Amino acid sequence: MAEIPKQDRAAIKSDIALSRERVARELSGLRYELDFPRKLKSSFRHQPVIWISAVIVVGLIVAVAPARRKKVYVHDGSGKKKKRAGAEGLLEAGALVGGLKFAATLLRPVVVNFLTTKMRGYASSRGRGSR
Repeated sequence: MAEIPKQDRAAIKSDIALSRERVARELSGLRYELDFPRKLKSSFRHQPVIWISAVIVVGLIVAVAPARRKKVYVHDGSGKKKKRAGAEGLLEAGALVGGLKFAATLLRPVVVNFLTTKMRGYASSRGRGSR
């Protein structure tokens, strides 16, 4: 195998060192450019009014934009399609929630009493076993 002269070896080593430095510098620059959390924090620090107003505008758009309603068709016995009225379903749901709230109000003392007795029994059995 032919030997490489010392001058060529030194030149190759210096080229390799320069390439490594350039790659390290480029990689450092790439890391800096891709650090999005730092960029967002910096942008928010320097331009808070723009960020806050943008958030408010987006919030208003979401709040004001009408919700897309799905059209539900109900087939009756005659084979005709009827559009289901949304108010009837809303009234049924409201009545159901009201009934559940009333039932929860009536059953709350019973549930609290039941849980209290169970927890007392659990605490007393734990107290005896730990000694």
